[in-house]
Amino acid sequence: MTLQITWFLLWGLLWALFFMTDGFDFGVGTLLPFLGKTDDDKRMMINTIGPTWNGNEVWLLTAGGVTFAAFPKVYAVMFSSLYSALMLILFALILRGVSFEFRGKVESASWRRFWDGCIFIGSAAPAVLFGVAFANIFKGIPIDQNGVYHGNLLTLLNPYGLCGGILFLFLFLQHGALWLSFKTEKSLQQRAIQTAERLWPIVLTAAVVFLVYSKFATHLYDNYLNRPILFLIILVTVLALLGVKFYLKKQCYVSAWIASAITIVGATFYGVIGLFPCLFPSSIDPSFSLTAFNASSSPLTLTIMLGVVIVFVPIILAYQAWSYNLFKSKTTLEDLAYEDAY
Repeated sequence: MTLQITWFLLWGLLWALFFMTDGFDFGVGTLLPFLGKTDDDKRMMINTIGPTWNGNEVWLLTAGGVTFAAFPKVYAVMFSSLYSALMLILFALILRGVSFEFRGKVESASWRRFWDGCIFIGSAAPAVLFGVAFANIFKGIPIDQNGVYHGNLLTLLNPYGLCGGILFLFLFLQHGALWLSFKTEKSLQQRAIQTAERLWPIVLTAAVVFLVYSKFATHLYDNYLNRPILFLIILVTVLALLGVKFYLKKQCYVSAWIASAITIVGATFYGVIGLFPCLFPSSIDPSFSLTAFNASSSPLTLTIMLGVVIVFVPIILAYQAWSYNLFKSKTTLEDLAYEDAY
């Protein structure tokens, strides 16, 4: 049982790391048409995430791999019931990656506008769809005792699912604006700062609405009410969100981004802890739900995998810390002259 609980928490942690890292990439890509007044502005925005965006997606592969290896039944049901939404996310991520590479291949304003639109779609769509998917998981998916999904893509676009999509989108927009606030300079930096300040009350409103809505649409609060100490997770998340505003006023933009990162991790764990022990709850009958205990791999598999995680996850974290430190300086107009710049 300890192994299943450990892997449940690791599963949540890997999703949280993905949302924390790739979240600002989604935010920057979505803000591209709005903050990029000139082509140089847009190139600088893209180059702020250029060295890290593909590395950030490693956490998506890791989270998916852990789901497959540690909870194979959940993987099978998730990727069949949420197939349409997950394929849309996949196509959007592919479109975004190709757009970064193709945008500068032809000296044509219309060519660049087309790929700018693709970057926007490839960034905004995953942000919304991940929020919709996880909100529906929190709410419960209509699966029967055989794991068969009784619904379609429109079933997922219910009010609570859309509320989750809106929350994720604005969390990532704020995260991206804060990233640009300390990675750019001059007028672009000022626009990013102003955008982050304007987004903060919207994020706060979306978060409050989602928290209240969750009380009526889900059973997430059952675990919190049974163990009140768990409310510390919500408290830390709220304090981190308030910290974003505090550090913005103090003009400490790196600290504001870190507070935003903690907000995203806390928001993820708010749902994960509320779900426990369910990984994929059924809205048809709770007995049909897939949990950390009835959907996990064998103890031997979980033990071997735990050893692999203990060795390789710190290596990945160390590499990412090194790469972030290597490219910690601001992106300037001079950087656009490099051959490997986007």
